[in-house]
Amino acid sequence: MLETLHATRYVTPLREGGSLPAIVEADDDGLYVLKFRGAGQGRKALIAELIAGEIGRALGLPVPRLAFMLLDPMLGRNEPDYEIRTLLESSAGLNLAMDYLPGSITFDPMANNIDTRLASEIVWFDAFIMNVDRTARNTNMLMWHKKLYLIDHGASLFFHHQWETASDKFGGPFAAIKDHVLLRVAENINDASQKFKKILSKDLIQSIVSLIPDEWLEGEPFFGNVSDHREAYLNFLMKRLESSSIFEQEVINAKANII
Repeated sequence: MLETLHATRYVTPLREGGSLPAIVEADDDGLYVLKFRGAGQGRKALIAELIAGEIGRALGLPVPRLAFMLLDPMLGRNEPDYEIRTLLESSAGLNLAMDYLPGSITFDPMANNIDTRLASEIVWFDAFIMNVDRTARNTNMLMWHKKLYLIDHGASLFFHHQWETASDKFGGPFAAIKDHVLLRVAENINDASQKFKKILSKDLIQSIVSLIPDEWLEGEPFFGNVSDHREAYLNFLMKRLESSSIFEQEVINAKANII
């Protein structure tokens, strides 16, 4: 289970993020990066962040700790910026937060070395969750205390933005992997596959999907109820895992085409 915290102070926006995430203080006196349900892709981005982040953590990848965070819209009553104030008001209720890594710097593939094993595992993970947002232009990786961390998975699992065609995607290749910032050093995709398939059981994936709050699943017109909506995530991920040889071959092919 994820811990549920209460936001007690809005500290500052992180304007490099398109959906205006923010650093907030919580009732445990810790600082967190808060992702708002009222921003951008709304609840779907939070669902992707939650599922991808917890799968990554279960696989042993360096993903900051996640937590649910309750937001009182009155927290922004004195915020002079209209956009931020509106975002806070529209995000009342349950949101998603991750540990803030103070002093961290953006991963630079030219300056930061990464071993081929970890690179391969990250590439496999991103191909599995269909993460289009780990490019050289925007790595969504941080260096903190000389350790690599993976952040910002809200753009992954993009199939759920159009459930009508989701079944066409679980077994398909993932062409965007050709732009992955770590593809060049991902030498052990088959090893990563064998390791992760031993971990990603149906029970594990189901336990992660069960974390999605009901209120984030309500109102999806393609499903008659929340249970069916939740089950669809489990079914998609299991089918994608079963057909992983397709996206694994896509990784191998893309790497072979690197000049």
